[in-house]
Amino acid sequence: MPEPGLSPLQSSLPSAAAHFGAHVLAQAGTVGVEAADTAPSTLSVPAAVGEPLPDLSRILRGPSGLGTAGLSLAARPVEPPVPPESGVPVASGAPASGAPVEALEIPGLYYHPVPEPDPVRVEEVSRRIKDWAVDEVELFPEEWEGQFDGFSVGRYMVACHPDAPTVDHLMVATRLMVAENAVDDIYCEDHGGSPIGLGGRLLLAHTALDPVHTTAEYQPRWAESLHADSPRRAYRSAMEYFVRQSTPSQADRFRHDMARLHLGYLAEGAWAQTDHTPEVWEYLAMRQYNNFRPCPTITDTVGGYELPADLHAQPAMQRVLALAGNASTIVNDLYSYTKELASPGRHLNLPVVLADREGLSERDAYLKAVEVHNDLMRDFEAETAALAAGCPVPSLLRFLKGVAVWVDGNHYWHQTNTFRYSLPDFW
Repeated sequence: MPEPGLSPLQSSLPSAAAHFGAHVLAQAGTVGVEAADTAPSTLSVPAAVGEPLPDLSRILRGPSGLGTAGLSLAARPVEPPVPPESGVPVASGAPASGAPVEALEIPGLYYHPVPEPDPVRVEEVSRRIKDWAVDEVELFPEEWEGQFDGFSVGRYMVACHPDAPTVDHLMVATRLMVAENAVDDIYCEDHGGSPIGLGGRLLLAHTALDPVHTTAEYQPRWAESLHADSPRRAYRSAMEYFVRQSTPSQADRFRHDMARLHLGYLAEGAWAQTDHTPEVWEYLAMRQYNNFRPCPTITDTVGGYELPADLHAQPAMQRVLALAGNASTIVNDLYSYTKELASPGRHLNLPVVLADREGLSERDAYLKAVEVHNDLMRDFEAETAALAAGCPVPSLLRFLKGVAVWVDGNHYWHQTNTFRYSLPDFW
């Protein structure tokens, strides 16, 4: 008897691609130019930006192991941002958010520079998001306005999503980013957040993303609760805009990733309540959930297309997304290090945990955190290249490139946001 094949529940990447039919792969001929633009274009691994200091050479070692010789997305070029649609007004008197800005440099950090985001789009997204925050959801009191402006969310989102076809598409990501930060700040962190009672607050906020289906008697009380505070108002409104732009599958994907995020918040809050410093591996496990993953996972919605659910659910894609989120979040640990040290209380970040658990000096712990980031980045790029080679479906190639560009844009925003961040004097 012939050997049985894979069961339907164990589909490989090639069979997952085949599941969508010959008509999907046939599109490669009609969108050959797009596929070529989004596919890997080089076999070389770029060196880290900037000259390393002599004692940082271990951080900059090249990738090794199976698959890294063909690391084809590492030197990914980024095309100029898509020009904004005609007729988009530019806010008069708005800050020149799209102009080149001062950049912080972490010696030895492995990253890819990006073009300056389109200033016209930056201005327009900045204007619209502030109108939304102030007029639609009443997100913050007047005294927080300077912090909101200093966040530079317009520059952030334009840098992360240069392929967004319209400003409306960019606004989908921008509202969600602002809402997520409001929940983090107001429930967990800087603006009155506390680990005490955090689970209840997050659960009720999550229902603004994932609606409650209850009896007619209690449904109105739940609906009314979505307007009770600014985090829930922001979540509710941002999700309504997102659902109108996304497919049901994309919306469900996002809800899942937000549940992951809230689980990470709860773990960190529990450790704060018990004054527990986790082991390094435990901290990194928490950071896989309390991280940026919900942002790059919507790159196809913002780009105006859809990565099919079966391809998104493949273990190889899930690994790529996890590594992208992990690397991007350690970037945040590195750039926010001095900000968190200056804040009240004790903030966990990777350098702090490394210093405590591995007996390192502050400087050595910070340098090792840079190395951890670099390893995550190179693993992300190797896994991305392998997935692209194994499943060259146009929508998947575009999605992988979008995630990679998001990772680069996230670093750019941290590196250039000197309003929020400064670096330790370790060099």
